[in-house]
Amino acid sequence: PASDFGDASVFGNLDPTGEFVVSTRVRCGRSMEGYPFNPCLTEAQYKEMEAKVSATLSGLDGELKGKFYPLTGMEKAVQQQLIDDHFLFKEGDRFLQAANACRYWPSGRGIYHNDH
Repeated sequence: PASDFGDASVFGNLDPTGEFVVSTRVRCGRSMEGYPFNPCLTEAQYKEMEAKVSATLSGLDGELKGKFYPLTGMEKAVQQQLIDDHFLFKEGDRFLQAANACRYWPSGRGIYHNDH
């Protein structure tokens, strides 16, 4: 189906003078059709989902164009920079661990950061 992000005019400009909003973050934490929720995923399913999401994101353009960073194989310097810039969470979140959401970490995980 077509993407529907709602009517952006309803929100208006949240920072018309450009003084307060430095960046925003959107977290996608929902299941994909055909896959179980996070705690029940196999490592192979994580990798399949990562490939599908990465391929989809690579097709974005305009203000949504950006880069997908797979966590597997990410250089420590890049990882630390993303943490320092508050784009990537540190490892070891006790709530994710309690929910069994860290199995096979970091396999099948990544972060997408748009260019703007």
